[in-house]
Amino acid sequence: MRERVHRGGVIEVICGPMFSGKTEELIRRVRRAQIARQTVVVLKPYLDTRFDENHLVSHSAQKAPSVRVRTSEDVLELGRNADVVGIDEVQFLDSGIVEVIETLANLGKRVIVAGLDMDFRGQPFEPVPQLLARAEYITKTLAICVVCGQPASRSQRVTREGERIVVGSTDHYEARCRACYQAPEETVVSDVASGGLHQQ
Repeated sequence: MRERVHRGGVIEVICGPMFSGKTEELIRRVRRAQIARQTVVVLKPYLDTRFDENHLVSHSAQKAPSVRVRTSEDVLELGRNADVVGIDEVQFLDSGIVEVIETLANLGKRVIVAGLDMDFRGQPFEPVPQLLARAEYITKTLAICVVCGQPASRSQRVTREGERIVVGSTDHYEARCRACYQAPEETVVSDVASGGLHQQ
């Protein structure tokens, strides 16, 4: 049965390559909601143990308390009692997250998600494209190309792993513009590797 749509619910998507400030922007928005005395829950995938298991942490050292979740159902359960639901690294949750986010928005929640819109191959990174189609508000962030200094929209893997998800930050990835990005050689790519995450 479809949830009845309540007034006030919206989906906001913050997307872009690694190192483009997605997490920082998510933290900024949830902090403003807290200042407005709204009930906020901030979630991240259970795999994300980088820096701090109980906080979102950006490259600029901005932090916000967060809860790690394993499945989209966890997101639904934890989000039902909040006014604002923030989700980082949404591309690492299961495909059910799209319907869960729709449900929360229909219940009147403000759902703010951040994630990579393309993988290291330059291909759309589900479920972010699905969420972009459903969102009321979209923010595309850009990084700085490490080669030429121009705005960067792609995440260049500088190591040779073929898996789609590989843990790493600047040790595995660089931000690159369209001209400086080099597509990887054809490899057999699995969606799930050794619990890896990207850091923006």
